[in-house]
Amino acid sequence: MRRFVLIAVPYLWLLALFLVPFLIVLKISLSDVALARPPYMPQLDLTQGLDGLLTFFSDLDFENFVFLSTDSLYWQAYLSSLQIAVVSTLLTLCVGYPIAYGMARAPREWRPTLLMLVILPFWTSFLIRVYSWMGILSTEGVLNQVLLFLGVIDTPLQIMNTKTAVYIGIVYTYLPFMILPIYSALEKLDESLLEAAEDLGCSRMEAFWLITWPLSRNGIIAGCFLVFIPAIGEFVIPSLLGGSDTLMIGKVLWEEFFSNRDWPVASAVAVILLLILIIPIVLFQRNEQKQREAEG
Repeated sequence: MRRFVLIAVPYLWLLALFLVPFLIVLKISLSDVALARPPYMPQLDLTQGLDGLLTFFSDLDFENFVFLSTDSLYWQAYLSSLQIAVVSTLLTLCVGYPIAYGMARAPREWRPTLLMLVILPFWTSFLIRVYSWMGILSTEGVLNQVLLFLGVIDTPLQIMNTKTAVYIGIVYTYLPFMILPIYSALEKLDESLLEAAEDLGCSRMEAFWLITWPLSRNGIIAGCFLVFIPAIGEFVIPSLLGGSDTLMIGKVLWEEFFSNRDWPVASAVAVILLLILIIPIVLFQRNEQKQREAEG
C-alpha cells in the first residue's frame, strides 16, 4: 500500500498540474471565438445530459489549427523562436562551459563560494534583472557611455530592440541552468584519468577532447535542454529587449490572448508549442534515465 501511495502521488501531481490544464487548453483550441464570457464557444452544460454532451463534442473542430497552417505569421514565429532558442543555447554553452570547467578545477575550498555566485542572480527578481539590461544596452545606457568615454566608438551602438539584445538577455538569464549540470558532471571527473592520458603522451588539449569533453557530455546535454526548453517560449525578454521587430511565439501567444482576445487561436498556438517541446522533454528524460542507470 505504501508503494502504491508513493507512486500515485507524482502521477496525481502531473494529472492536476499538467494533463488537466492541457486538456482545458486543447478544448479551447477546438472551440470558436465568441463575444461572451468566457470568449469561446461551445460551453459544456452537464444539465442537458447525454444530448448536451454529444452536442458539445459535435461543435468542436480543428478550424483554428487549419488557420495556423495557412497564416505565415505563426509559422514564421515558430521558426524564429526555434532559431533564437538554438543560437541562444549554443551561446550559453560557449559561455557556461568555461565557467563550469574553471569552477570544477578550482581549489575545493573555493567551490562553494563560486557555486553561490552562480546561484546569486536567482535571489533577484527575473523582471528586475531584465530591466537592468535595458539600462545597460540602451542608446544612452552604461555600455555606450563607457565605450564613448574610452573612444572605442564615435556614435552610440543600437543594441536595444534587436536580436542581439535578446541573445544577451537569454544567455544572461539562463546561464546558471547551463553551468550547474556541467559543473556537476565535471566535479565528478577522476583527475587521474587526465594524468594517465598525459603520461601516455597526450597534450592537455588532447586530454581535454579525449577525456574531459566526453565525460561531461551528460551535463552538456542536460544544460542545453534546460536552456532550450524555456527559451523557445520566452516572452518577457523579447518583449522588453527585442522590440516589435523580434518575432517569437511567446509574444504572439500573449497578443492573441490579451490583445486580440482570441482564446481559441491562442490555445491552438499553445498546443502546437507544447507538442514541439515534447520532443526535447522526452529526449531530456531519456538522457537523465541513462545517466542514472550509468551511475547505478
